[in-house]
Amino acid sequence: MNPSNRRNFLRNVSLGTLAAISIPDIVSAAMVTEKAKKIALKKEDVVLFQGDSITDAGRKRDNDQPNAGGALGGGYALMAASAMLLKNADKNLKVYNKGISGNKVFQLADRWDIDCLVIKPDVLSILVGVNDYWHTLSNNYKGTVQTYREDYDKLLTRTRQQLPDVQLIIGEPFAVKGVKAVDDKWYPAFDEYRVAARELADKHQAIFIPYQSVFDKAQKAAPAAYWTGDGVHPSVAGAQLMAEAWLQCVK
Repeated sequence: MNPSNRRNFLRNVSLGTLAAISIPDIVSAAMVTEKAKKIALKKEDVVLFQGDSITDAGRKRDNDQPNAGGALGGGYALMAASAMLLKNADKNLKVYNKGISGNKVFQLADRWDIDCLVIKPDVLSILVGVNDYWHTLSNNYKGTVQTYREDYDKLLTRTRQQLPDVQLIIGEPFAVKGVKAVDDKWYPAFDEYRVAARELADKHQAIFIPYQSVFDKAQKAAPAAYWTGDGVHPSVAGAQLMAEAWLQCVK
């Protein structure tokens, strides 16, 4: 094989390998270091998604009914809920989304009674943290990683006290470098928020979703801008990627 043909052959093999990488494979590779523990969904379970705009994803605020398309938004929460409800049609699950765009941990805490404790979720999924850092760069927010850690710890402690049997899922705050909003200024400071979220998940016996690793590995299949439009908010493909990771936490 001459050098030119060999280069073309290797290039085609490489492209074919990337094309063969599926979302489940990407997610499985990212989740491999996490514990194998999964939440067993039970009949009549209430599942609540909480967080900021990534969870909110344009949901309709005027619909409080569970399992309603508009109320679940247009992001990963809707995609995860759709698959979960289809797979568990015999369980009569009730799924809510109460994410609110722009929220930081203290803002979740301010509305926690109404938007969490009153709902009494059996499974509570929280993704929060990117605004706790991002807004220090863009919105003159004065919080620090210690603020984030302490506020989050208090929120989780309060939740455990009020809902002792709740099963927790904590999503890792993530950012995709090199796409619009996310640049070198984010690092290494933002990584500390990711570490804090993981440590709090361990402390409060929560399942942890390593979303940063999920998005990092996804870039082997498609460029960063394919998965997110601004480095923070996922594209449709990015939302499905997140949903696949979330679904690996339940059975």
